[in-house]
Amino acid sequence: MFEQIRNLIEEHTTVILHRHKNPDGDALGCQIGLWYLLKENYPAKEIYIVGDMTPRYAFIAGREMDVIGDEAYKDALAIVLDTSAKNLISDERYTFAKVTARIDHHIFVEQIASHEVTDTSFESCCGMIAAMALECGWKLSPAAAKALYTGMITDSGRFRYDSVSSKTFRMASYLMEAKFDTGDIYRNLYADDLFFIQLRAKYALKIQTTKQGVAYIYTSKEEGQSYGADTFTLSRGMVNVMSEIRGIHSWVNFTEAEEGVLCEIRSNMYNINPIAVKFGGGGHQKASGATLKDREEAMALLEEICALGETSL
Repeated sequence: MFEQIRNLIEEHTTVILHRHKNPDGDALGCQIGLWYLLKENYPAKEIYIVGDMTPRYAFIAGREMDVIGDEAYKDALAIVLDTSAKNLISDERYTFAKVTARIDHHIFVEQIASHEVTDTSFESCCGMIAAMALECGWKLSPAAAKALYTGMITDSGRFRYDSVSSKTFRMASYLMEAKFDTGDIYRNLYADDLFFIQLRAKYALKIQTTKQGVAYIYTSKEEGQSYGADTFTLSRGMVNVMSEIRGIHSWVNFTEAEEGVLCEIRSNMYNINPIAVKFGGGGHQKASGATLKDREEAMALLEEICALGETSL
């Protein structure tokens, strides 16, 4: 499945790894994991990682993103990871590259590279990179395996989401053969500062519900600024405050930010992805997101999420 991209990697002396903006554990995990794999298996090549950073998952990288000039792209291969649409890519200079490729597990929205491997049967892009390493017969270092395993944990909800399959556990088993410390991963992911525990408590008090089994939270820009946390934490970091409520089958977190209203949508029953796509976003069947213009558009999206539950009343 990955033969074409492996050949492209072998043909280029410079490879630049991109992924989506506001990276989650999977985006950073696959980017860092692939960086380690390529450094180990192609030591003569120049391998770079670029994009913004999310403090919560910075431990995966253990280093800063590379700062490179436009000239680095002249004869390079740019690989975009874990990204379904062009507008979501962190660092738009990937188009400057001589050749572009994409590896992704999201529902297809549009072609963004000249060579693409997309497969929604994987629970995470990290799972895809693990499969690529196995298929290519690459050496797997503990550092690479640890980064990829971390992304699998976060995108599978600790192996609880229905995207998890027997393939997920085969890839996890393969990664664990590299002998890394899983305890260190869990300590970084799930041990929180008191500040964040109290922030989640505040968000729990903000939950509103509808008769259709939808829960939602709306946070204005002014209120969000008063919390002293970054927008990623307030948006994606708080959406699953609503995930374990009995009788709630879909939940949405709206967060006003400079770029618009960040919308994180989740469901344990319905395919909410078409609604996210309709509003300019994307993702998975039961976990998607979008950036909306204003509160009015946010409430229009909420109405459509509610409509999914009308037939079950």
